[in-house]
Amino acid sequence: MSDPTKRFSTRVENYIRYRPGYPEALLPLLEERSTLRHGDLVADLGAGTGKLTERFVERGYSVYSIEPNEPMRLAAGRLVGSGDCRFVDGSAEATGLADSSVDLVAAAQAFHWFDLEPTLDELARILRPGGRVALIWNVRDERCSGFMRDYEALLADHGTDYRNVGAHGVDTGTRERLFGPHRGSFERIPNEQRLGRDGLVGRVLSASYAPEAGHPGHEEMIAALDALFRRHETAGEVVLHYRTEVYHGPFYRYI
Repeated sequence: MSDPTKRFSTRVENYIRYRPGYPEALLPLLEERSTLRHGDLVADLGAGTGKLTERFVERGYSVYSIEPNEPMRLAAGRLVGSGDCRFVDGSAEATGLADSSVDLVAAAQAFHWFDLEPTLDELARILRPGGRVALIWNVRDERCSGFMRDYEALLADHGTDYRNVGAHGVDTGTRERLFGPHRGSFERIPNEQRLGRDGLVGRVLSASYAPEAGHPGHEEMIAALDALFRRHETAGEVVLHYRTEVYHGPFYRYI
């Protein structure tokens, strides 16, 4: 599917239940580095089902949760519940927010889907002077175990376009355009998930590149997942290891 705003419409429940959250240390780290400051108004771009939005709201921040996919946006509203949060039908390229209206723009597991040039224009428009940016990904760590290496191989073998959409992170040129010549700051935080067999299947099916039931390759992928789980489970669980990678700093725009 070419439109990234629609890729996850049929995967919302698996996304909510089986995608990893973000570590408790994430926001304290951003606060310690002064990327996030008490009283900031935050825009969470490509907020999806609200996993990062929830972290901000729990810590007392006011948040615009920006998401163009309606099923995901509605799910975020259910997840976050109460708190100072507004759920906005908008995109990274056209948020619908007022000029100079937010202090921090964050994007978790989403920036690689954005159209870079209009997104940079939109950041320049909505951020207040001195505004900051934080881009976050949960990145699977293949180095941690044989299971992680085999899991990655399974996704490459059975994902429909995994090699095209499995990217993460920010290249050097984009970092310079976001943060200036010093390219901002980069941090890593350990993160993990423990999943049973059904959780592992749900985790894979939450990804846009995994063939869904009734689609070619689905049954073969599930059989391969079952074999992978049997080979690596301990006490009915496998552990998915991640590095939560964070690119952050003051926004810098070439004029």
